Amino acid sequence: MALTHQHELQAINQIAEALDSSERRRVFYLCESEDTDYSLACVKEMLKSRVMCQEGGDLFLAELLSQLRRFDILRRVCSISRAEVERIPKGQQVLPEFRVLMAHISEDLANEDLNNVKFLMGSTLPRETMEKAKNFLDVISEVERLDLVSPERVDIVEQCLTNIGRVDLAKKVTKYKMSVVGAPEEQSSQREWSRAPCTPLSPQSSHSLQQTRGGQSLHAENIPAPVHVEQSTQSLLDRYKFNSNPRGVCVIIDCVGNDGDMLEQTFKALHFNVVLRKYLSVDDTLSTLRNISRDRENLKGDAFVCCIISRGRADHLLGVDTHSNGLQLNTVRRLFTADACPMMAGKPKLFFIQTYNGPEFQTCAAMHHQDEDLETDGCHGLPRYDFIPTDADVFWSHSWTDERQLEQGHHRSMYLKALTDSLLKGRKRNKLVDIHTEVNGAIFDHNKRNPAANYHIDLKHTLRKDLYLQ
Repeated sequence: MALTHQHELQAINQIAEALDSSERRRVFYLCESEDTDYSLACVKEMLKSRVMCQEGGDLFLAELLSQLRRFDILRRVCSISRAEVERIPKGQQVLPEFRVLMAHISEDLANEDLNNVKFLMGSTLPRETMEKAKNFLDVISEVERLDLVSPERVDIVEQCLTNIGRVDLAKKVTKYKMSVVGAPEEQSSQREWSRAPCTPLSPQSSHSLQQTRGGQSLHAENIPAPVHVEQSTQSLLDRYKFNSNPRGVCVIIDCVGNDGDMLEQTFKALHFNVVLRKYLSVDDTLSTLRNISRDRENLKGDAFVCCIISRGRADHLLGVDTHSNGLQLNTVRRLFTADACPMMAGKPKLFFIQTYNGPEFQTCAAMHHQDEDLETDGCHGLPRYDFIPTDADVFWSHSWTDERQLEQGHHRSMYLKALTDSLLKGRKRNKLVDIHTEVNGAIFDHNKRNPAANYHIDLKHTLRKDLYLQ
């Protein structure tokens, strides 16, 4: 029998006072309230607004208590038995089925399960959110807010539960998906999953692909065309964690003096702690990089970036030295490997290098790229330029051009300009590898228009996951 207005108010007060804090949290979630104050007073007000504005308020309260599994309150306050509630036709139920399922999952997860969920979701959700999350509903609410999960898209939840070993709960999600979203063939467009290839680099797989148009060549990585899918349906587990504040340290060494400030502004906009050093010798460059690699405070973030602008020779940096053997590029990378710098283990390490090389290396480079069938260690005995990073999580982008370009007044690197533009434009929607594809295209177009001022570019990476610089 329907409750009177006075009896509804009395029932609401009694129900709210009988619930503990975790149950009040589930009430807010089930009622689709975005309020984060789960106090007794707020629960009463929220329930009053829901019950008083609709007919059958007693049935709403009965269903709510049933989903909370508080059948004791249901009988004592509403005088309704569990069997009576379970006989309510599914079409008359008012609570959203998706939220009912998530609430039940939250209640069935042990603390260890919750910690595992938070670990897996930590690659996408802010660290502060993970630290404050007291239950699964806190986590799933944030994922919903980011539009990564919805009543029609539950693949992330299904996979996460499977990965933590709760196959029983994952099966419930699968059953919900089949009944609500549709059969697999009907939802294929909604649950495409994409993962970048994770094949270790080898001389064959990383050798630069020749792109020749109108006599111009572009040295670019042989990367398969990206699969374009909705970012909201992509597995959280396939992305690097990238939400610390700051994101990490970005060290910029500008031995030429033209583009360091532009890079500084770009990586500050990307929320990095930027360290800019100008006009360094080889020894000072090495010392600066070593100090960065040993500073634990600088390396607490989720990523590391190194940008170098310098004159060069073969695979060496010359800095501002006029007579020097130079600093090997491979030495720069090795300073930040997991062995040398344990705090960077598992984190992406990004290197963007622009060198201005003398005639000896320009000749070698031209010989190296004139025929795609040449051996990668050619150059007729001259020092080998390219090397294969074997450690994981490295993104290595190196552009070189003729040092005579520096003789032009106010010279700016076309590579670095294209890089900064693409990073800022595509950071929220594109993976880093896709962003670099735009840079490749910009360099190709530049070389086609300016055959006397060619830029060469080489990209190699051992990233294991997708990286979004948002």
